[in-house]
Amino acid sequence: MRIAVTGSIATDHLMSYPGRITEQLVADRLEQVSLSFLVDELEVRRGGIAGNITFGLGKLGVTSTLVGAVGQDFNDYRSWLERHGVDTESVHVSETKHTARFLCTTDADHNQIASFYPGAMSEAREIELKPVAERLGGLDIVVISANDPEAMVRHTQECRDRGYNFLADPGQQLARMEGDDIRKLVDGAQYLFTNEYEHGLLLQSTGWTEDEVLGRVGKWVTSLGPKGVQVKAKGEETLLVEPPKEKQKGDPTGVGDALRAGFLAGLKGGLSLERSLQLGCTLATVSLETDGPQEYDVEKDSFLARIAEAYGDEAAAEIGPKLR
Repeated sequence: MRIAVTGSIATDHLMSYPGRITEQLVADRLEQVSLSFLVDELEVRRGGIAGNITFGLGKLGVTSTLVGAVGQDFNDYRSWLERHGVDTESVHVSETKHTARFLCTTDADHNQIASFYPGAMSEAREIELKPVAERLGGLDIVVISANDPEAMVRHTQECRDRGYNFLADPGQQLARMEGDDIRKLVDGAQYLFTNEYEHGLLLQSTGWTEDEVLGRVGKWVTSLGPKGVQVKAKGEETLLVEPPKEKQKGDPTGVGDALRAGFLAGLKGGLSLERSLQLGCTLATVSLETDGPQEYDVEKDSFLARIAEAYGDEAAAEIGPKLR
């Protein structure tokens, strides 16, 4: 199964300020805010939706193709992904812009000042999927995850035009896209992924009812946070898969991406829908227990033990041979 994952590729620059940002603000001068302070910690994390999904697939022994736009500063990140089983040959490198970056400073009271630089991500709209398919000998499924909005619409239309199966995962871009473009992203998807908030926002933005959406997609997978995931399909009973119990709570960033990676790995291995989601929920739980979307590891024996504990020995026996 040849999997291409389109979407954002970014780095997160996370800084900690030991004081309180609010103390730097002068109430009667907020029309001219100029803040300057020293931070005592800086953490740089690799991320971006597409980067996280392909990394997760690699941790499960599945090689997928990353499709997105980056800057000349991508070399170290590229090396990291390739060491974890990701095919990066179809990544577009901008000649003028840096890789997208999220910059965030958090103070002692958890107040934050944040900004996002899209940079090279805007050039993702220039990427064609046909050369990717030709290089790989075809595409079995294309993931359309959060990215430059024009790129998302273009990739989705190309999938329809060329007959590529696709998974629609619009994510946070739902909040900034118009209803007509969202309808284009969804229509014809083999799978549609949202969280609970995005589920409602999609209905509101498109003006479609849930039944109308289900008439346009194969299966609608909605993550429900600690309650797991639900799957709806036209004429079928709703499937609910609960997650394994978490051992500790870390940074939730990238948990949804791990869910998608595990799900895709299950499809790649020929597992059923339910088993694929159980694999996805387990990987998402492992991700949740660590700080950072690409900081977790998968140790096969302990991973399968968690699957057996959550879903039974039969599930572990079916999933085990599909893992590296």
